[in-house]
Amino acid sequence: MPRLSVIMGVYNSKSIELLKKSIHSIIDQTFVDWEFIICNDGSTDNTLSILEEIEMMDSRIKVVTYEENRGLSSALNYALSFTTGEYIARQDDDDISYPERFQVELKFLSEHPEIGFVGCLADIYDDDGIWGTYYLEERPTAKSFLWSNPFIHPSVMIRKEVFEKAGGYRIAWETRRAEDYDLFMRFYATGYKGWNIQKKLYKYRVANGNQKHRKIKDRIQEAVVRAQGYKKLGLGIKSVPYVVKPIIITLIPRSVFKRIKNVQYKNML
Repeated sequence: MPRLSVIMGVYNSKSIELLKKSIHSIIDQTFVDWEFIICNDGSTDNTLSILEEIEMMDSRIKVVTYEENRGLSSALNYALSFTTGEYIARQDDDDISYPERFQVELKFLSEHPEIGFVGCLADIYDDDGIWGTYYLEERPTAKSFLWSNPFIHPSVMIRKEVFEKAGGYRIAWETRRAEDYDLFMRFYATGYKGWNIQKKLYKYRVANGNQKHRKIKDRIQEAVVRAQGYKKLGLGIKSVPYVVKPIIITLIPRSVFKRIKNVQYKNML
């Protein structure tokens, strides 16, 4: 049994080249005692055949699949059902984990049993290369969830027992695009805390100048997730303005939103 299980959900991969680079970044980790469970989330193109070719590259890679697209939460829960490791790490299909990521995150969790999960800082990149840095608070509290999600979802490593106690990813209408926000707030509500290692161990893909890329429906879903999560965290009446924040964002002019996002990714905190 490997010590670490890595999970990824893939649906109609937008770039086979990026997918292969992402998977190779796991194969090239300095920590080698892992299994990699990749769930094909009902892709309708050639993604599954590509994944099956990649599966042949390394015996630690296992591809699981089903026919109908169910969304990322379902894909990750399905991948979780095949894991055997003590720790669970996430990876997105267009991101890169730097070689020492698993080694550093696992060492941290081993030395800090009071911490349920750990993330890290990240370089922000697109087709033109690295264009920013994603800085995060080192020791997020419940109040940290008010402004935004204080963790980069695909950068985290989580104790499997934490996943099990929280019940995994919650499948609901409102969590389809906010599954990570919901998950981390439930972790905190269950009594587990997270930490962000103040080192860039991940390369996170975000298009430079990508403005308001989420539809109003997605923003409403996030607002619902915020309201539910804030209630579980006991944040009270002061959280109300932050519940409607994602909806207010849709009213901001695109040019202003672009400047805000560029400042966020280059000069956060």
